[in-house]
Amino acid sequence: MKSKTIQRKPEWLKVKFPIGKKYTSLRKIVSDYKLNTICTSGSCPNMGECWTEGTATFMILGNICTRSCGFCGVQTGRPDAVDWSEPDKIAHSIKLMKIKHAVITSVDRDDLTDMGSIIWAETVKAIRRENPNITLETLIPDFQGNESILDRIVAVAPEVVSHNLETVRRLTREVRIQAKYDRSLKVLRYLKDAGLPRTKSGIMLGLGETQDEVLESMQDIADQKVNILTIGQYLQPSKKHLPVTEYIRPEQFEFYKEKGLEMGFRHVESGALVRSSYRAHRHLK
Repeated sequence: MKSKTIQRKPEWLKVKFPIGKKYTSLRKIVSDYKLNTICTSGSCPNMGECWTEGTATFMILGNICTRSCGFCGVQTGRPDAVDWSEPDKIAHSIKLMKIKHAVITSVDRDDLTDMGSIIWAETVKAIRRENPNITLETLIPDFQGNESILDRIVAVAPEVVSHNLETVRRLTREVRIQAKYDRSLKVLRYLKDAGLPRTKSGIMLGLGETQDEVLESMQDIADQKVNILTIGQYLQPSKKHLPVTEYIRPEQFEFYKEKGLEMGFRHVESGALVRSSYRAHRHLK
């Protein structure tokens, strides 16, 4: 990917700094309980909007990932030991925060025999015990395509199960170093064939992909009978990460949304500031 970083962000990428009593209150709970949220770890531009609407994305199994994806701002290295009290801690925090719809994601834990899937299942169970009216989305890793591990997610049946393709086939090796394009597609198909009613995936733009490649990846996802698609602008977390090669214009995002609906997706979120969990509560309808 031999392109220089584009330094100047266009107007449509500027967001207001989150303010308000509810945002401040939720930020304090996250800090007091030492919770990991992808909202903060991933520097999400929609944090204020989502938290105000009663949606938050929690990151379990620590904040150190065993993979080193070129796009991701989460720290990589040797993770800490599993905190087996984490499911109850997350469940109680969600109750305190009065969250209506929770998105659970995690770092990759390729260092663990179960790849963290037991904590995943226990977290979903604990959240439901303490928050019986909540709805859940799980944004899962590929678990190396291990079907017996994926079955642990299927068994707890979150309302939405998501796994991101992230980028087009040609760029996968550079963008998602330890991941595989076709393996992610197989994971999405397995989840759907297992009977989950709502599956979801997402891709980022601005890494050097062409329009034809984006449409091809969208169709690849649609072919796995995925219901919900998110398309957003890649933003470089630091100078160590892959550069932005292009800022995609709003009308191009709208074009992809129209094409996605034509492909059969039930819901498409497509825009510069869209992230995996953006307006996630609306995807249940």
